[in-house]
This record gives sequence, structure tokens and C-alpha cells, in this order.
Amino acid sequence: MPARRRPDDQRYAMWLSRLTLRQMLTLPYVSLVLMLAVTIGALSYFAARSAVDGLSGQLLGETAQRISDALQHQVEGAAAVLDTAFPPGLPAPASVADELPALRLRFWQATSIQRESNRYAYYGNRQGQFFGLYRHGEDKAELRLRFEGSGPRLIRAFNGIDGALGEPQTENRSFEPRSRPWFAVGLAAAQAVWTPVYIDFNNTDLVATLSRPVRNAQGQAVGVVATDLPLRSVNQLLRGLSLSPNALAYVVEANGQLIGLSRGEPLMTGADGQPARLHASRSAEPLVPPTYAAVQAALASGAARSNEAIVVRGPDASRAQVAWARLRDEAGLDWIVIVTVPQADVLQHAVQIFQNTAFAAVAASLAALLIGLAILAALTRELRRLAEAAARVGEGLLDAPLQVQRRDEIGDVARSFARMQQRLLTDRLTGLSNREAALRRIDERIAQHRRRGDRRPFAVMFVDFNRFKQINDNYGHDVGDKVLQELAQRLRTRLRVDDTVARYAGDEFLVLLDAVADRRDAEQVRADLERAMREPLAALADVAPGEASAGASFGIAMFPADGADIDTLIKVADQDMYRRKAGNGSTGAGPHGTNAQ
Repeated sequence: MPARRRPDDQRYAMWLSRLTLRQMLTLPYVSLVLMLAVTIGALSYFAARSAVDGLSGQLLGETAQRISDALQHQVEGAAAVLDTAFPPGLPAPASVADELPALRLRFWQATSIQRESNRYAYYGNRQGQFFGLYRHGEDKAELRLRFEGSGPRLIRAFNGIDGALGEPQTENRSFEPRSRPWFAVGLAAAQAVWTPVYIDFNNTDLVATLSRPVRNAQGQAVGVVATDLPLRSVNQLLRGLSLSPNALAYVVEANGQLIGLSRGEPLMTGADGQPARLHASRSAEPLVPPTYAAVQAALASGAARSNEAIVVRGPDASRAQVAWARLRDEAGLDWIVIVTVPQADVLQHAVQIFQNTAFAAVAASLAALLIGLAILAALTRELRRLAEAAARVGEGLLDAPLQVQRRDEIGDVARSFARMQQRLLTDRLTGLSNREAALRRIDERIAQHRRRGDRRPFAVMFVDFNRFKQINDNYGHDVGDKVLQELAQRLRTRLRVDDTVARYAGDEFLVLLDAVADRRDAEQVRADLERAMREPLAALADVAPGEASAGASFGIAMFPADGADIDTLIKVADQDMYRRKAGNGSTGAGPHGTNAQ
């Protein structure tokens, strides 16, 4: 007969049985909650990754295009230098010596257009004569002259456009302009043409030269005018960009030769110990060779468009996003701007979000499933908003609002995106809206008129500040920038909250009067703004107290009376502005009663 268990043994066995049962129930429960938390966390991560990928790709494309636009400005400035030094149709002089005063005046004006990037302009002819003007600073310059067909050049320093020429200094070596590449290339061309980029061995800078034939009265090419574009400004532009720690921006020629990088050098040391050009495929920067190869493949296949980001594999199998913009002109320039960022940089916030979400999910699973689900649902909701906003930005709506009001990492990402969006729509110098933002606002106002039946007319004003070029030339760009900032602030303070004022280009601004009763109402606003523009400028008080006002010319276009689309409205306003300027209609007259620019 088996022994009977004691009561204590029975109670222990029952407790042990119950404990094991609880464990058996708890483990699947906890496992299920953890699995659910991990699944939701993973979905959250991929949602954030998709949102960040889309927005970062859009921003990469915008960055590449902005770099291309900045370089385009320098390139166009070189063409303006040639046109000022030798206006099209002006015949070549028979003798440099006979035309020395006229050449000096025109070349001084030419090198004043973009003194930082085009400070040297020069001319040579078939007889071997040479004239060059090099600007060392705002006033300090020198002439480089050769009146005969052989021998060294004479160097004559001077200060100011009318300054007396110093004693001639003879160069130690003979200079033959007819043997230079710029002369041969320019003489054979039908129009302005860029020479291949070369190394200036005086300072190891990369230089591109724009040259153009100069013809005599019979139409024969007898000389060449040229200007140098030092490409160190490309490196300065790229290194001034605000990029993530591991991001990279660089510029290459169509053949792959590097022109500039945001970090690293575009040159290498050749076998002879001298600086030599560096091909992108041989760059020591790990991201350059694979991204250049990917862009070349995309250009060859046409599978992706300029400004459209693609994903490539780096040398360590990591992923990176790449966007590019191509810069071409009629003179043969063909450069590619490439911007790339490792996805690890882009997804840094997304990874942190995932880690925090997973930790919160584990803690919530131990406390209560409902609390955990509520937290995850809130995170998913915010991420969904972020993804939706990124999708709208990807469709071109750069001002799409990000409705994420959080103080954690998601909020950091949202605020970072919002700041980047704001920078894309804001003019850095004046703090006003930029051209893109103004055009979008006018387009929205037209759509509002059509969609909501808002029959109130509105007005578009095209504004051009008087004497701005004169101020820039006389007192420098720093004073010019302060003048622009002061005049921009006057415009902003004289307008209503619903009105929009934006910098359109240079010293040109756009104003949108959101609602006006009629044209007379708009004219009254114009009169008030013109009076405001005539007030003395604090920026000129110290440097030019006798001419401390500038004024501005305002052109008006009424919607829908003058036009039903953006292009027409701006064109009409621009034409109205020039009519007023030509007829002294703008009350922002200069000190002598004219609207001198």
C-alpha cells in the first residue's frame, strides 16, 4: 500500500504546480507582447527610414542645384567681363599703344564686374602685341603691356581708374601671347570658348580661361580677348556648405577630372613631384570613386534625372545617397556637381527613434499591454505624419507643413526638416522669402481665387532699387549688402501681415499685395513704399553722408486685369517698373534727380 503524502507536501506540490502554470501562461504572453513590440518597432523604423530617405533625397537634389546655380553665376560673370572689355562688334585696334587709354578704361570696368573671381582680363593680337589689366584690390592694379611683336612685357602699376601709371618694370622673361593655348583656341573659335582647365604653377590653383576672337572692320579674327576664372572659389564654395559630418560635395569635368571638393584636394602629386590633375576614380576620398561611377552610369543610361537622388554602395558595402546637377553653357563648359551622404548619417535619428521605441515597448509589455500599444500607436501616428510630409516635399511642395509637436528625437527630426525647408524658401542675406517661395505664394493666391471663388483682386509689384550698382561699385559689397538688408526691412515693415515681400534676384524684389480694392488702392501702397525708399539710409550715413538715399522703382500688375498667370503678372509688373524708371516715374530719384543705377 503506497505511503500517503503529508498535508505540507501536498500544499507545496499544489503551489509548485500553480507556479509552473503561471510561468507557462506568462511566457507566451510576454513573448507575444515582445514580438508585437518588435514588429511595430521595425515598422516604425522602416517608416522613418522611408520618410527620411525621401526628404533627404529631395534636399540633396536642391543642394546640388544651388551649387550649380552659384557656379553658373561665376561663369556668366566671365562672359560679361569679355563683353565689357571688348563689346561685340567693336573692331580690334590697329595698335595697342594707340588705344591704351580706351583699353585701360574698358578693362578696368570689366574687372570690376566680379573682382573676386575675374580680376584679370587681357588681349593679344596676331602682331604679338599684348594688353592686360590685373586687379590686386579695389583700387590697386597693374597693366601688363607689350607694344612690339617680341620681347618681354612692361609692368606698370597704378591706383584707381584714373591713377597715374608708375614707372615701367620689365619682366625677366620674354612673353609670347601667340604661343599660349588661350590665344590659339580663341582665334580659331567662332564665339567665346572655354580652354581646358589647367594648373597655375605660380600658386598651384586650377584655372579655366574664357577667350573670344576679336575681329577687325573686315570681319577677320586678328586678336583674342580672355579672362581667367581661378577655380579656388569652387573649393571655397563647397567647403562653406553646411553638410552632415560624412557628407561630401564635389565638382568634376565631364571627363572625370576633379575641380573642387568639400574636403580633400582636387590635385595629386605627379611622378615628377609636381602638382597634377586628379581623376575622380583615383580620389583618396572613399565616397568619390563609387559615386562618380554611379553618376556616369546614370548619365549614360538615362535611368535617373539630374537632381534625382539614387542609392549606391560604398567601398565598405555601406549605402549612400547621391544627387547631381549638370552645368553647361554655349562656350563648351560641361561640369557635373555631385552631392552624396551616407545613409548612416541620414538614418541616425531614425535608428535612435527605433531604439527608444523598442525600449519603451519592452517596459510597456512588463507593465501593461494597453499602455504599450498606446505609446507605440502615438509614435506610429507621428511617424506617419512625418512620412506624409516627406511625401509632399518629394512631390515638390517644399513648404508642406510638418505637424509633429514632440520634444523627443522624432520632434528633433521634424524640426530639423522644418528648418531645412525654411532655408530652402528664405533668402539668406535679407531674411525675406526667396524667389521660389514668392512664386509659390502667387501661385497659391491664383489657385485660391479660382478654387474658392475669392473675387478680390490682388497686385504684384516688381521692385528695382535705384543706384544699387553704383553703391556696390563705389563702397563695396559689404555696404551694398547692408543697403539691401535695410531696404528689405523697410519693405517688410510697410506691408500687412498677409502681404508677401521676397528677394527675386540681386537688387530686384517682388511684393504680393494679398487683397486690394482696385488699382487706385495699389497705387496708394506704391506711393507709400516709394516714400519709404527715399528716406536716408543708415548704411550710407558713414561712407556717403551727402548721398544717403537710394530710392526704388516699383512696377504694378493687377490680377486678373493685367494677367491670369504668374509669368504674365511678373512680366507686366517688370515692364511697368521700367516705364517708370525711364520716365523718371519712380519717386526714388538719385541725388541729381535721376534714377541712376
